Amino acid sequence: MSGHSKWATTKHKKAAIDAKRGKLFARLVKNIEVAARTGGGDPDANPTLYDAIQKAKKNSVPNDNIERARKRGSGEESGGADWETIMYEGYGPNGVAVLVECLTDNRNRAASDVRVAFTRSGGSLADPGSVSYLFARKGIIEVPNQGDTDEDSILMAVLDAGAEEVEVEGDEFHILCQPNDLVAVRTALQEEGIDYNSAEVGFVPSTKVELEAEGVRKIMNMIDALEESDDVQDIYTNFTASDEVLKEFQEEE
Repeated sequence: MSGHSKWATTKHKKAAIDAKRGKLFARLVKNIEVAARTGGGDPDANPTLYDAIQKAKKNSVPNDNIERARKRGSGEESGGADWETIMYEGYGPNGVAVLVECLTDNRNRAASDVRVAFTRSGGSLADPGSVSYLFARKGIIEVPNQGDTDEDSILMAVLDAGAEEVEVEGDEFHILCQPNDLVAVRTALQEEGIDYNSAEVGFVPSTKVELEAEGVRKIMNMIDALEESDDVQDIYTNFTASDEVLKEFQEEE
């Protein structure tokens, strides 16, 4: 019987991974559509669209899906939705600050989904501005840490283009810059032949809350609940944890 239950568990995990991949594809495609609608359908003339397409390709989104999204956004094909960006902010368990960026065609549905996810996870929504001040809007470029480079060499490659700092985050380097320097920094990376996973504008916390394994489990449950909503596009938090704690959390999983 143990073999059967293990297979059932594996099957469940695969289904969960497939479901998450489907949601990730949907988010990446939505980004392409909105970028094309906002700045035009030519990636060479629209850096935001270029970066959205690159990120989708890195995550194995099929080229057909990418091209259809680009055409819907630019108006070359019909069927594009009227997407609206809405930010929600609040606190998760243990006082973790949470920003939730939604891209939705139904404001009421998005608000309801976010509110339910916060409440069920032991968090609470907050007034606009009461949490977002803990974050700064930055250009963020994610570079895989493949062991053949380090923070200093990456920083030297992009410093003159406007990069402010390089952080190590797990198996990636995160290059931070001002949003209007993002294209220049990304271009400097490309000129140096350095591969990158994504380049986009996001939110970086100015102060961080350190959590133990139980705290990480609670905030990750909240993130999972928020990601159940198709309207949720990005989630930013200010929690951090030691490598030991993250290892303990992953072993629980």
